[in-house]
Amino acid sequence: MLRLCPALCLLLLASPALADSVADFYRGKTINVLVGVNVGGGYDFEARLLARFMRAHIPGNPVLVPQNMIGAGGIKMANFLYSIAPQDGTALGMFPNTLVTAQAVGTEGVQYDANKFSWLGSITTSPVTLAVWHAAGVQSIEDARKREVVVAASNKGAITYTFPRMLNEFLGTKLKIVSGYQGNSTMVIAMERGEVDSVTNSWDSWKSLNPAWLAEKKINLLVQTEPKSKELNIPSVQELARNDDDRKVIQLIISGDALGKPMATAPNVPAERVKALRDAFEATVRDPEFIKAAAAARIDVNPIAGVQLQDTVQKVLATPKHLAERAKSIIAE
Repeated sequence: MLRLCPALCLLLLASPALADSVADFYRGKTINVLVGVNVGGGYDFEARLLARFMRAHIPGNPVLVPQNMIGAGGIKMANFLYSIAPQDGTALGMFPNTLVTAQAVGTEGVQYDANKFSWLGSITTSPVTLAVWHAAGVQSIEDARKREVVVAASNKGAITYTFPRMLNEFLGTKLKIVSGYQGNSTMVIAMERGEVDSVTNSWDSWKSLNPAWLAEKKINLLVQTEPKSKELNIPSVQELARNDDDRKVIQLIISGDALGKPMATAPNVPAERVKALRDAFEATVRDPEFIKAAAAARIDVNPIAGVQLQDTVQKVLATPKHLAERAKSIIAE
């Protein structure tokens, strides 16, 4: 006769009770999904897509309500989630993936510890690209080294500011950064109107939000980050680095690429709720209806698990100080 050890018996008895307690907690509740960027960009779209489908996979079926909280390239949202939002599993955040690097280099205003968030998952990763409007007559990075290109950006710490500044520093481009735009949607409009020549955005965002521009060759993509997209026949920033030291600093600055567009909970959420939310995220990205909706929006679904994100965050925050100091001169000064 099979005998079960007492510890296993307790675990088997406890698991349904834990599941019931999570469902009891979430039943009738609302989960606020904070989005650290403005309405209309790729982050905002993916957060709303997740919120739409994830409810069905969380025990108790709470309502998920996206709320945009912009400021300081997402730092305002991360600070709020870290110290003000409820720490019970009713507050989630869709993070600009630059925020972990911002902490690693000591960016002013960072009051959160990314290691203490519980990371739930990311729909996919996508390289960051620099796009130039066709009328500017700039076809390559070499062209951008020879003439001034006006680039739209939000604020220091945001990838739209950091990326072109990094290209100037390490690749010798002549990108003139005009900051103060509120979100990628306003930057894209500014480029179309001729206010600026160029915008930084992820490849998946161009595909999902501006597919006609790609088909009509309205924009020229000059460079991408690694891992490279097989759909793009353009060089990576890492390939163009002048030496190995520069390449290491570049890798730190764009380390957020390995996070995709990550979602996390506030700190100190009970472990059983974190597990339920991670399970719900993974069930959502496998949901045929979600996959169908993502495909219709031209979003690739190649998910990153929460535990993998947690490991990446720890590695980025363990960056040697001398590399972090050099990266800080690009990101935060």
